[in-house]
Amino acid sequence: MGSSTKKKKEKQKDFQKAKLKVGKARAKPDNFTDTSFKAKAITLNQQSLQLAAPSTSSQFAHHVSLLSSKSDAQRRDSLAHLTTHLVSRPVSAPLPQPVSALLPPLLPLILDPAASVRAHLLRLLRALPAADIADHVAQLLPYLRAAMTHLAADIRLSAVDLLSWLVDVAGPAVVACPGGWIKTLNCFLSVLGWHTAESAKWSASRASFGKAGKGSASNVLVKVLAGLAEFLAAGLTDDAAAAAPNNATDATTGAVVLSAPHMIPPVAAPYVYLNLFGQPRDEDGEMYETREDRYRVFAARFLPAVQRGLESARMDGGEIGRASSAVTRVVGEAVAAHAGLP
Repeated sequence: MGSSTKKKKEKQKDFQKAKLKVGKARAKPDNFTDTSFKAKAITLNQQSLQLAAPSTSSQFAHHVSLLSSKSDAQRRDSLAHLTTHLVSRPVSAPLPQPVSALLPPLLPLILDPAASVRAHLLRLLRALPAADIADHVAQLLPYLRAAMTHLAADIRLSAVDLLSWLVDVAGPAVVACPGGWIKTLNCFLSVLGWHTAESAKWSASRASFGKAGKGSASNVLVKVLAGLAEFLAAGLTDDAAAAAPNNATDATTGAVVLSAPHMIPPVAAPYVYLNLFGQPRDEDGEMYETREDRYRVFAARFLPAVQRGLESARMDGGEIGRASSAVTRVVGEAVAAHAGLP
């Protein structure tokens, strides 16, 4: 009797309607499948349906166009691709694009906020032919000077590395181009804090470097002093090519004929010093092509401040003192060589 009643109640459960409470969702069946998820998809704005792969020159031009991308990773990867292409090309092969076409998209990256982008930019510039850089120094220097006086300490440090590379590959052009001597020296003194006697007391404005780079402020200062020594050596020491004129001997009379003054200089713009079509220049923007002219300006405007700063750096001792000795040696040689100048 009891068992039959129990079986009837169990059968009636299948036909009973569940009573829902207010605010409570209906119970989901056991075989319910959740379809509310969203699959990730990659959307391409432009898709190429060509069967042939793009040529290396078109890929190179494509990555050059990506240098203005808003993504730091994209700019870094494009610079890495361009550097790999330049390094791996045959020595006798020409560049996919001339240096004059590559520099306009590259120069703004000197002020790029991403440290990885600036590091890859330096690798790319080192991969360019050094002979083609000298003709474009006037384009590079304004960006380098802006980076040397930037508010970010790491950008100032990267600018010093770039300037050291530029002096290494095109030193005479750097110190002789319009504004290359006085304006660049002003930037060095601003970075070091040597413009006034009061700022030199703070060991070359060590606090201005902050947390630039992986090393301490003293290591950063050592690198800046090394860059200053290279720049002064390029502007104040003898140029071996200029000291040895290209002379020829007349076969008939045996007289030595000076041919170099009558030849067109082997540069892209040999008459740029005349400034025939440019804006009027002030003293800071003038070209100082001879070593004597550069020394006169250096002795009149920068020598006392540099000597004060070097004395303060020497008193600090350690790595800073050793780095300042290179600058002291260059300045001392320049002063001794031009002792007889008015």
